[in-house]
Amino acid sequence: MQDTLHSTIFVPDAPAPEEFTNAADAVERLIALYDLSARFLCDHFQAALANGDPGRRIRAFYPEITVTTKTHAQVDSRLSFGHVTQPGTHKTTVTRPDLFRNYLIQQIGLLLDNHGVPVTIGMSTTPMPVHFAVANDTELSVPQQGASDFVLRDVFDVPDLNTTNDDIMNGTFVPGEDGAGPLAPFTAQRVDYSLARLAHYTATDPSHFQNHVLFTNYQFYVSEFEAYARAQLADPDSGYTSFVSTGNAEITEADAPLPDSPKMPQMPTYHLKRADGGGITLVNIGVGPSNAKTATDHIAVLRPHAWVMVGHCAGLRNSQSLGDFVLAHAYLREDKVLDDDLPVWVPVPALAEIQIALEQAVVKETQLEGYDLKRVMRTGTVASVDNRNWELRDQAGPVQRLSQSRAIALDMESATIAANGFRFRVPYGTLLCVSDKPLHGELKLPGMASDFYKTQVARHLMIGIRAMEHLREMPLERIHSRKLRSFDETAFL
Repeated sequence: MQDTLHSTIFVPDAPAPEEFTNAADAVERLIALYDLSARFLCDHFQAALANGDPGRRIRAFYPEITVTTKTHAQVDSRLSFGHVTQPGTHKTTVTRPDLFRNYLIQQIGLLLDNHGVPVTIGMSTTPMPVHFAVANDTELSVPQQGASDFVLRDVFDVPDLNTTNDDIMNGTFVPGEDGAGPLAPFTAQRVDYSLARLAHYTATDPSHFQNHVLFTNYQFYVSEFEAYARAQLADPDSGYTSFVSTGNAEITEADAPLPDSPKMPQMPTYHLKRADGGGITLVNIGVGPSNAKTATDHIAVLRPHAWVMVGHCAGLRNSQSLGDFVLAHAYLREDKVLDDDLPVWVPVPALAEIQIALEQAVVKETQLEGYDLKRVMRTGTVASVDNRNWELRDQAGPVQRLSQSRAIALDMESATIAANGFRFRVPYGTLLCVSDKPLHGELKLPGMASDFYKTQVARHLMIGIRAMEHLREMPLERIHSRKLRSFDETAFL
């Protein structure tokens, strides 16, 4: 970044890059380096607010992981991750290594085991924006432009869109002058950006998010989720340790009160936690593909092991009844929000592991199986559109396309969530519940909706929970399979 006003740049003293052959030690160094940079920026930012322009640029950098391999020998591994695909240097910047400690130890450990070469930990050349450093200090906040006595950009680095993008995940990444390939799917700035957005949209800290995420498009599911969470907290053998509501309100006892949120966030989020992060997060994304994209864009940086949509849909077949389930095995994408990132010609396949988990959960909850299961669950194409009132338009075009696609259900979020799961290499699935049948005169009217929700919400949510608990027991190499990996992938999951 060119600096025409402050020619002097003040940076923290940092240790030289060092090689590590132990993953835990490498992560401890990452934590130390990150804390050094963040504290340096926070201290000097606080001083600048108190004393004015320091007369020089204040800069600190993200820590970085680098690995270099020199052989084309194929790695003998069942995993689709944990190794680089070709010899050379691969690196990634890192943020909040304290938050990602277990993930980093796991991924670095696989590198060490699979390649037998050390990783190098040191400072990168990517500046850390002051906004992201300050975000971790509850006593500091960045003032609006013009509110301080100095021009922020003249003194501190601010977020840079050149390093805050999805080029790696979208397959459009171009190596820099050093020719190094990416080691992880997201840069540090991209992760920091999403961590800040998650806190804003969900009103919960990213540290509470669990590895298994349920999305819904109705608030009705929240009270059922809280009731289930309280029952689990009352069971000492459940493995769940706490329940977190909006505003980061956390309880560890089944009968503990939860304060009401004075202002609900755009996407209310709730977390039933386990000590190992293997719990369940429920996100009410509301209605529409834009919300679905926003939520998954940001949750993806946390590298969850699975996300599943459990929402309501319009049933498109006369043979369906209100309350029936729909297991998506294909998606008709008319949501439009991801067309620039994932062209519509890219297939978004159903993932067998998720499909089986969802179907088995339906069997367990309904006590139906085989041919009898077809009475309450259909498997087929789910269409997602960007127009909530699509049925008020000329019917010829939309209905013809729906029929040609063999669609059996329609909503506004499922295809977006699945497509972003495909794009971000997060295993995904969809189990919807039919709440209306607009093509057959059964509209979602207040009286009908009330009775329907009372009888179906608890069962539907329970199916999603059971599916996630089944997936939790699945080995990582099964759920994170090669089906979601492209030709040239990052080593980190």
